[in-house]
Amino acid sequence: MKFDVIIIGGSYAGLSAALQLGRARKNVLVVDAGKRRNRFASHSHGFLGQDGKAPGEIVAEARRQIERYQTIEWAEGRVTDAEGSFGDFAAEIDGHRRESAARLILAMGVTDELPDITGLKERWGSSVFHCPYCHGYELDQGKIGVIAASPMAIHHALMLPDWGETTFFTNGIFLPDRDQDALLSARGVRVEKDRIAEIAGHADVVLSDGRNIALAGLFTQPKLRITSDWIGKLGCAVEEGPMGSSIVIDAMKQTTARGVFACGDVARPAGTVALAVGDGAMAGAAAHRSILFPE
Repeated sequence: MKFDVIIIGGSYAGLSAALQLGRARKNVLVVDAGKRRNRFASHSHGFLGQDGKAPGEIVAEARRQIERYQTIEWAEGRVTDAEGSFGDFAAEIDGHRRESAARLILAMGVTDELPDITGLKERWGSSVFHCPYCHGYELDQGKIGVIAASPMAIHHALMLPDWGETTFFTNGIFLPDRDQDALLSARGVRVEKDRIAEIAGHADVVLSDGRNIALAGLFTQPKLRITSDWIGKLGCAVEEGPMGSSIVIDAMKQTTARGVFACGDVARPAGTVALAVGDGAMAGAAAHRSILFPE
């Protein structure tokens, strides 16, 4: 069977795209490897109507609703290859199953490359975060740390005082210039230039000189990495920015490869659940319209 659309990725963006297409009675295959980017977080915030819910609960309920649409099928697995051109695409699942479709939607997310600091990875999503809007409020105006991992750290450091007293750990990665120092001082941010030895306890920063700074939570800037090496075969351009790599799209979520759309974190340098759902809705509707009006 040739599907109208194969959606690669069944998290928030992919499910949202599937919903639009299912309601348009298009034959859709959703392929999902079951590794949501926010699987390490216990609660999701900032998504209207779902604020405070566990991420897994949001996805499970969305999938139950989508499975009511008879033209949507689900495949558990990872797309290991994809190729083709407008109107005739193919996706290989787990190296053996092959399915074809007239259109593709890429919603497979990204991998977060974290700073190489002892103890940080183990606390990712529980007391170490990247999005102040998603996790800042729950720190209850406690003491917050920002760990520099990229030039984007200055934006974190200037934003986070709205959520709590902030210490900016430059950690040998970022050195504020005179103007940035003035901005940080005006925001009441303390700058700590000693290197970090490890993260301990709940969110304690242990410095190389032995000092231990206890905090309510930490923020850093992971580098986003697209792990699907077959994207280039489809002709989709990828751009590198200060936050990592993302697929180039237009306002309708169309990639540089005709008939291939992209949505969610794989096509947005900074995203949330709410933005992923909106992106997916647009990508699903755009894919449907491209089938109706191919020219």
